[in-house]
Amino acid sequence: MQAAIDAVRIAGTPQGPVPVVVLSVDGEQDVVPIFIGIEEATSIARGLEAEDIGRPLTHDLLLDVMEELGGRVDRVVVSDIDAREDGMGGTYIADLHVQTPRETVVIDARPSDSLALAARTNVPIEITESVFESGRDDREKFEALEDLREVAGEP
Repeated sequence: MQAAIDAVRIAGTPQGPVPVVVLSVDGEQDVVPIFIGIEEATSIARGLEAEDIGRPLTHDLLLDVMEELGGRVDRVVVSDIDAREDGMGGTYIADLHVQTPRETVVIDARPSDSLALAARTNVPIEITESVFESGRDDREKFEALEDLREVAGEP
């Protein structure tokens, strides 16, 4: 299933505010929220804005190194959820598909890192149907949340 980064928002949880990247899926009303760390959320938001801050941050550096070695990100696939034993959510698994001069390789990566790279390269984002069905949630719940950039005071 084709997906896109819909927003990076801040959700209130019992543990305090937590960033969430919201993935929209082509042809579906529901979204897939993935709760991530603040640094990763900030990196995704910067990638979406194509913001140049002068020196490369970690995700920018990774892309620069990859390109210097002749590789490029081909696509990102959110491929699985490692369910928790208590049945309350789980850990999302992503695959980073990279084209090298010799072959295409698939690298296990955190969804947050994969999405930060996708935001910088505009490569396709895919989500498996099973992940969509397991992670889907009502879009309206996340539209009401504050955008990370507004909370951080960025334009």
